[in-house]
Amino acid sequence: MSTQQQTQPLITHLIELRNRILKAIASVLVVFVCLVWFSSHIYEFVSAPLIDRLPEGASMIATDVASPFFTPLKLTLVASVFVAVPLVLYQIWAFVAPGLYKHERRLIAPLLFSSSLLFYAGVAFAYFVVFPLIFGFFTAISLGGVEFATDISSYLDFVLSLFMAFGIAFEVPVAIILLCWTGATDAKSLAQKRPYIVVVAFVVGMLLTPPDMVSQTLLAVPMCILFEIGLFFSRFYTKRGESDEDQDDNDEDEVKS
Repeated sequence: MSTQQQTQPLITHLIELRNRILKAIASVLVVFVCLVWFSSHIYEFVSAPLIDRLPEGASMIATDVASPFFTPLKLTLVASVFVAVPLVLYQIWAFVAPGLYKHERRLIAPLLFSSSLLFYAGVAFAYFVVFPLIFGFFTAISLGGVEFATDISSYLDFVLSLFMAFGIAFEVPVAIILLCWTGATDAKSLAQKRPYIVVVAFVVGMLLTPPDMVSQTLLAVPMCILFEIGLFFSRFYTKRGESDEDQDDNDEDEVKS
């Protein structure tokens, strides 16, 4: 095979990758255009857990002249990425699916769907459970001569970091299943390391959340529960090499028949 013939498939794959990336970006932009008109309402919705718990007479402030304009737009762009996650994952799936075995496609497709669902669940958990507790805790702390007034830009950075932390943390079951499926580990070995996993969960909670025990615990405990869920479902995912061998045998049997 000539060098030119060898480079043709690579060029084809690169073009396909470029098209998939452009489609993923376009999906985010389309969602952004649809949401940008409601950017102020989106920010009001996200800031509600803090505003509802502010001391009487306190309010959020803008320390930068352009913050009231750019901060809601920044949030809308991030929200557009969150909303478009299933579309982005579909583009990833459409790119890698042709190179997978049939049984691998049956395994990966549910993982892509569940990863989106778990990410949204993590964000929802942060907004509806974590935010009311930690903001109630923070606003209850009063210092003499200090007026509680949060900058809207700082608040956005704070909540986005928590959204990402909880969204990623809720992907634990998918990560465990993938580790077991690729043969990096197995369910029995992970079950034996359960005490260490619990410690790691609290360390991760300490690193990814603000320095208070409430938010750290609220992240660590769901991670431990999700670890058990991932451990349960990982038993149904065999090692990839073994599955490939079984698939090869089935393909050979089909050819012979």
